Amino acid sequence: MKMDDVSGAPAPSQAIPVESDDVAGQWHRVVRRRAFLKVGAGVAAAAIPAGGLLATNAAAAGSALNKGDAAILRFLAAAEIIESDLWVQYDELGGVKGGNAAYILALQNLDGDMPQYITDNTDDELSHAAFLNAYLKSRGAQPVNLDKFRTLPSTKAKGARQIGRLTNLQNLVVDTSWYTRYRSSENPDFGAPPRQAIQIVNEPAIPLNDADTSPGQQQPVPPTTPSQQRMQAIANTAGFHFGYIEQGGSSLYTALSLKASDLEVLRIVVSIGGVEVDHFSLWHDKLGNAVAQPLAGVKDPETGVTFPDLNVPPGRELFQTNKILPEPTDFISKGLPECSVIRPSAIENAGAVATIKSFTADLLFQGQSKEFFDTVMELARAADAARRTL
Repeated sequence: MKMDDVSGAPAPSQAIPVESDDVAGQWHRVVRRRAFLKVGAGVAAAAIPAGGLLATNAAAAGSALNKGDAAILRFLAAAEIIESDLWVQYDELGGVKGGNAAYILALQNLDGDMPQYITDNTDDELSHAAFLNAYLKSRGAQPVNLDKFRTLPSTKAKGARQIGRLTNLQNLVVDTSWYTRYRSSENPDFGAPPRQAIQIVNEPAIPLNDADTSPGQQQPVPPTTPSQQRMQAIANTAGFHFGYIEQGGSSLYTALSLKASDLEVLRIVVSIGGVEVDHFSLWHDKLGNAVAQPLAGVKDPETGVTFPDLNVPPGRELFQTNKILPEPTDFISKGLPECSVIRPSAIENAGAVATIKSFTADLLFQGQSKEFFDTVMELARAADAARRTL
């Protein structure tokens, strides 16, 4: 998709802005359902006013962020706002309080706890976006607000709020090469070509409407009717997309951490980045059930997208569904022993511009305006241009 060829939809946004003067209070309202916030330090942290977040000696003294550190945090705030937008859509339909029963059942065919995991992941991304914007303000930097770009239409399926969105989950081209990358001894930073695990092209990751997939239908394993098969293919696509999104975050935070100058900024980047890695590990594990028996073999009758059994030859270890821990790979230099690491981590492959290009190829922004692309690419280029100073 060429950036010059896209245009925004006219639907007005009704979404609650992510950036606001009461961002800490907003975050507290969003995540109060999570049990760990009910006790001890969780409640105390949630109650800190936006202007006092992480008021360390440097921040309390009013020291301003340098240009590079501000650019890093501004892009990460934008990325987290984008991630929050897509995760909220997943949560509305398939989370703990999700409104689409058949979609939830299809997701639970991957793992019974999928609704809880989706809700928790959503809360995490919302917390990251709120925190980063509040921290930027506390250090005298401009926060990020993408609300004017919430123009994309919601799905018409039961459970979805009819509000403007930043992201499209209704027609994705999911890059599944991360699945084989982490099972391989090759590293993209050394030129290893991508190898797709399966082909997911022009496939929704959320149900489109109730006529296409009934929200009241059962979801047996394996699915039998065309509607059940389509719903399961949609849920399987979501499973792969979850992993795609979070492995990208794992690489992005790793790459940008090397550019941070302020030690507190570095602390923020590596601490949030660690949660992205945690998310990736979770989704990497759960999606394996979509391409293993007894669920393997599902085919979307509308698009033809198929989820085969990846445990059969000729794939073997490169596709084996229970091998979810990163294989050792080349790192830093091919003259050194192979090492199990996050990859890629080079800025060219894992940085901010690479992230936006990947999201664009994913069709995550299909229908967005040229102004949106210009805005996020400007933020991305500034982040990648940051240089560590001592």
